[in-house]
Amino acid sequence: MNGTIVNGLAIALGGLIGLFLQKSIIKTISGKLFGAIGLIIIVLGLKGVINYGNTVSTDLLILIVSIAVGTFIGELIDLDGHINRFGLAVEKRFSKDASGNFAQGLVSATLLFAVGAMAIIGSMESGLQHNEITLYTKSLLDFISSIVFASTFGVGVIFSAVPVVLYQGTLTLLSGFIQPYLTPELLADLTAVGSICIMALGFNMVGASKFKVANLLPALLIPILIRTALFYIAGI
Repeated sequence: MNGTIVNGLAIALGGLIGLFLQKSIIKTISGKLFGAIGLIIIVLGLKGVINYGNTVSTDLLILIVSIAVGTFIGELIDLDGHINRFGLAVEKRFSKDASGNFAQGLVSATLLFAVGAMAIIGSMESGLQHNEITLYTKSLLDFISSIVFASTFGVGVIFSAVPVVLYQGTLTLLSGFIQPYLTPELLADLTAVGSICIMALGFNMVGASKFKVANLLPALLIPILIRTALFYIAGI
């Protein structure tokens, strides 16, 4: 658990530094920085999708179904709306001048920090081998990213440390139970779906789209259900 705790502290500390820098950044520079960050995020997401493109067509079908079904579920329950309303309520409680950036920062940062192979593999290594190297490396990357994100999104980035710690901590505690089911194929599916969510976030940041990114998040659960069904039905 040490790696996860350090990761959470790194995000919070980076977020605080980003908030300090936010006050000294001119709005025009902040806007350009926002777009530049969006381009970087698109590249990160695209890299994950390209790496996944080497798999067989069945896996690509799983990716398509996961995004389609997950987005349908997210739109049906209006997950994005619920998160935004919650974020706005929290923001109003701590700030008289609520702008709505809290929820955007919380969702965007959590997605960037929690989705990906490093979060899953690092948490599993921490629980099974007491090896924290991957999570320490991730902490450094997240520290730098949180500085940049908080300078743009604000305080919501700091609060993203909470779901990240809960997510990675749960994986670490349940690592012994999860390991037999976390096949390379499932890990590839989860990484690919997460990469598409990250790309959607990046396109929003550069102004090329208006995806409700939170409504895509249920898609992360669909590969688990599909792979489980394939295992018990077809032995795949």
